[in-house]
Amino acid sequence: MQIFQGPTQRPSSPSAVAIGSFDGVHLGHRQLLRALKERAAARGLPALVYTFDPPARVLMQGVPFLSTLSEKLAHLEREGIDEAICVPFTREFSLRSEADFLNDLRALQPQSIVVGSDFRFGYQRSGGPEDLREVCSDLCLLPILTVEGTEVRSSAIRERLQAGDLAGAALLLGYDYAASGVVVHGDGRGRQLGYPTANVRVPPGKLLPPGVFAAELHAEGQVLAAMVNVGTRPTVSAGGVPQLEAHALDFAGDLYGKEVQVVFRIRLRGEERFGSLEALRLQLDRDAERSREALQTLGVIKP
Repeated sequence: MQIFQGPTQRPSSPSAVAIGSFDGVHLGHRQLLRALKERAAARGLPALVYTFDPPARVLMQGVPFLSTLSEKLAHLEREGIDEAICVPFTREFSLRSEADFLNDLRALQPQSIVVGSDFRFGYQRSGGPEDLREVCSDLCLLPILTVEGTEVRSSAIRERLQAGDLAGAALLLGYDYAASGVVVHGDGRGRQLGYPTANVRVPPGKLLPPGVFAAELHAEGQVLAAMVNVGTRPTVSAGGVPQLEAHALDFAGDLYGKEVQVVFRIRLRGEERFGSLEALRLQLDRDAERSREALQTLGVIKP
């Protein structure tokens, strides 16, 4: 997949274009991408996604994002997209007019444009889908996808993840939610309790579901069974920014400095404050056993 930072960076040639934030590249987005690929194939054109980083609501409203730019691009490539234009979304960019945005699109020579029916663009969201006909007469407007009575939107997925509803989020995403980052040194508290953890530093703003989870830890080509905690560690800490800590079951290797991915599979419980470190250790024993059972059922751990 070819990647450009703006319309003018792309060599001038016709294309079929889909536009949107694509945060999470969920089932609704993938419906749109399928329509894009069908129109591109019918015309012998590259399937091009015009997207923004970060999504507008992340910058303007401070909401957490579901996918980093690299995660989004990886999803798009897996979906068979040929080209992606990733425009940095800044406050300056948010002030650009509807006409400015349409001029950007003209540079892509779109022969077909695919967007969701709720798509808006330009300063104060002044432009709507029908305005895109100024640039391209072949406009495909897709309704919002509904799954089991819920509209598939990034905001709905955020709400479910923040409530710890992994299954509900996966239903709308079409896959298990994950977070990636580099393993850094922590305070060694987990090792003292008999559960050494990989402290995964994820990009600021990435949404992390709170609680304790049975998870997969993808590291250096391996898929490891893991028990994961996301939270502020109230038993041993006075609070602060939530941390992502993964204890790989039956693994004794060194992951420091490595890029890893945590795939959240099953939520075991919410984060709790315990009266002593011993009480915490006993709960970790129970969590580890439940993680093994859950991951064995899912086939991550072989019987």
